[in-house]
Amino acid sequence: MIETDRLYIMDATEADIESIIELENHKDNKKFIWTGTYEEHKAEIADKNHLLFVVRRKEDSLIIGYALIRLDFKSDIFELRRIVIAHKRMGYGKEVLSALIKYAFEERNTNRFWLDVYPDNVVGIKLYEGLGLHRDGVLRQNYKADRGYLDQIIYSMLKSEYFQKRS
Repeated sequence: MIETDRLYIMDATEADIESIIELENHKDNKKFIWTGTYEEHKAEIADKNHLLFVVRRKEDSLIIGYALIRLDFKSDIFELRRIVIAHKRMGYGKEVLSALIKYAFEERNTNRFWLDVYPDNVVGIKLYEGLGLHRDGVLRQNYKADRGYLDQIIYSMLKSEYFQKRS
């Protein structure tokens, strides 16, 4: 479990999957993320190459978000596949992402943390850049969605950058 000032970030269980799907399908989130099925999330929980976390508020244990990570053990890569926070503009996204970056580098000894984002996710881009992630480039029209072919912007941070920034 990862603990922040206001939150617990913990392994999801099968009992959490319905809440995760509800978060994915919310109108404020749906256009920015890929939605998984119950079976896919159940498989992610069981797969050692994935971490599926739920984010709970300390004050009431309410699930306010989730994160899906893919681990590449050979190359020491921590890929943030999805992050969803239900309560917007309260600083929870920054709190969770900061904690995940710290966890990746300090606990898992990751060499590279990365994620992708659609160009119209302005709030996400501002958050990623504000936390010091490097904009690596754009995969043009890399994903076909209901709303057409979407670009994906790649952001990353290396272990050396993380520890240099901390010192």
